Amino acid sequence: MSQDGVASALRSVLDELGLGSLLGDGEPEGACTCSISFEDELVVVDASDCDGDLASAPACRGTVVDALTDREATGTLTRSNGIERRYGDRGVELLGAAGRFVELLGERDERLAAAAARNPLEVAAELETQIGPVADIAVESGLTDAAIGIDSYDSVLTSTVGLTIGHYFVDQQIDDGARLEDVETLETGSEARIYTRSDGVPLYVLDVVDRTLSETERNHLIEGYEAIAEGYVEGDRAASRAIEYATDEPADPLLTRVLSKHTSGYGILEDLFADERVTDVYVTSPVSQNPIRLVVDGESMTTNVHLTVDGARALASRVRRTSGRAFSRANPTVDAMAALENGTGVRVAGVTDPVAEGVAFAFREEADDRFTLPSLVANGTMPAEVAAFLSVAIERNAAALIAGTRGSGKTTLLGTLLYELTPDTRTVLIEDTPELPVDPLQSVDRDVQALRTGTGDGPEISPEQALKTALRLGDGALVVGEIRGEEARVLYEAMRVGANANAVLGTIHGDGADEVYERVVSDLDVEPSSFGATDLVVTVQAYRTPNGRDRRVARIEEVITSGDDIWFESLYKLDDDGDTVPTGRIDRGESRIVDRLTRPAEEYASVRQAISERTERLSRLAADGRTSPREVAAAYADRGRE
Repeated sequence: MSQDGVASALRSVLDELGLGSLLGDGEPEGACTCSISFEDELVVVDASDCDGDLASAPACRGTVVDALTDREATGTLTRSNGIERRYGDRGVELLGAAGRFVELLGERDERLAAAAARNPLEVAAELETQIGPVADIAVESGLTDAAIGIDSYDSVLTSTVGLTIGHYFVDQQIDDGARLEDVETLETGSEARIYTRSDGVPLYVLDVVDRTLSETERNHLIEGYEAIAEGYVEGDRAASRAIEYATDEPADPLLTRVLSKHTSGYGILEDLFADERVTDVYVTSPVSQNPIRLVVDGESMTTNVHLTVDGARALASRVRRTSGRAFSRANPTVDAMAALENGTGVRVAGVTDPVAEGVAFAFREEADDRFTLPSLVANGTMPAEVAAFLSVAIERNAAALIAGTRGSGKTTLLGTLLYELTPDTRTVLIEDTPELPVDPLQSVDRDVQALRTGTGDGPEISPEQALKTALRLGDGALVVGEIRGEEARVLYEAMRVGANANAVLGTIHGDGADEVYERVVSDLDVEPSSFGATDLVVTVQAYRTPNGRDRRVARIEEVITSGDDIWFESLYKLDDDGDTVPTGRIDRGESRIVDRLTRPAEEYASVRQAISERTERLSRLAADGRTSPREVAAAYADRGRE
């Protein structure tokens, strides 16, 4: 059959199907007014006069295909009235194949070329059953293969959607077979849905409040954003005044919140961390290929949210501004603290070129500095008797390691134990990133001095130098934040110096005393005999419950030394019901740490009595709800006379 014969047959078939308008004479109805540009390998469509949805706009599809007749692209992006749509691989493949088909078809049949640009699926379906030069072009261009298995534009031209000023995209598609497990409305106005999937980790779907805005509201938002960016509005309350600038009306609270999170805040992270169950957010490079991932109640999940490359760069810029830390190719790692719009503190670890392929981040919620031992008793982290033993041990200058896996609550527990030091105790904290509750402790008249080490930027001191400095800053308790490397030698030097005189505390990754010992001795190169300076290893644990994730003190073990031998004995451990209970070692008079905690003129029984009295006090505080740092400090004012 000749080329004209094929085209004629195609027109006849389409007429019978009621689709003859695809090859109609004259100009197509609804001509597209979009403009096209290229950003690297990305086709960018300015669709300000339509909604930018290529699935429902044949004329816009035709504009994209025309742009692809003489240039390849790896992605398609439409921008329309503050909304960006990014199209997936199969949609890009279909439009690219249609562009090659139109190019190869040339001037053979202009009406067929126009039809292929606007409706490539229909043209491909008809040519698949034909033979001849035009059908061969469909095969050669890849149009026939690209259309296989696609039944509609809605199924192939699916897009991730985001606010233009937000530098993110959310995927609107839910996997087949995914089952909705939970729905949570967040304080930002966004909604979080969690789906379980049989073939993968759970999916965390964020329905961002930004997408609920009307076109008029989005325009006001963009005008407000530009007012801040161009310096027309600045200073305090910039977001609300920018909305007033854009609308000539009192600022809308919703628009103000959205604008604030995308200007002075951390963008989409503000929504993710608004979910109290989220503890960790991971931005993996290259960001264009990887969704944001989370830890929710201790469980790893993937999300429907992607950052753009510009979004990752904006985060990097934000981290630099708020932390004052360098972060660039010359300084490709950063470790800092940040404060979100709602006041939540997060620890930020970042890498960039040449260490990684672009910018990547790990954000982790800062330990809650509102916790005290009575509050941990009240929320079930530990029984009052366990809390009382720890309180007495820390008050009497025990050397203790708080152990646990990531996210188990080590830093939280360490922070609460600092309130158990007597008010007249001078305390020096050595940590590389501020996580311990220095300000709350100082606000209740605790004498606390923090030393920062190992930032990687500018002048700094090593952990060893920090220790020497700490010893010159006054006699008292020493606290080393997270023990990961050389901090171990610092800690054990501190324990050696402070043995039988002052409390020495720190956290370390590990599950139980045996594992901690192996880590300290084998991995961190501390002499086995030096480990004997440790009095206690307290293991905290995160575990799943029907209501989410909880934490608990799982074990308290004392370190026993005899010559060169070191072993561990449990004072408290989990029973079969998951409750932390005494092993009886203290009651039988066998505990060496209890014996060591006795003061002059005291006996072993005196420490047991102190633990019993402290148990009653902590129980009362927890039962009465007097758990804030200030209330606990007031209740402890007469401690020592109890």
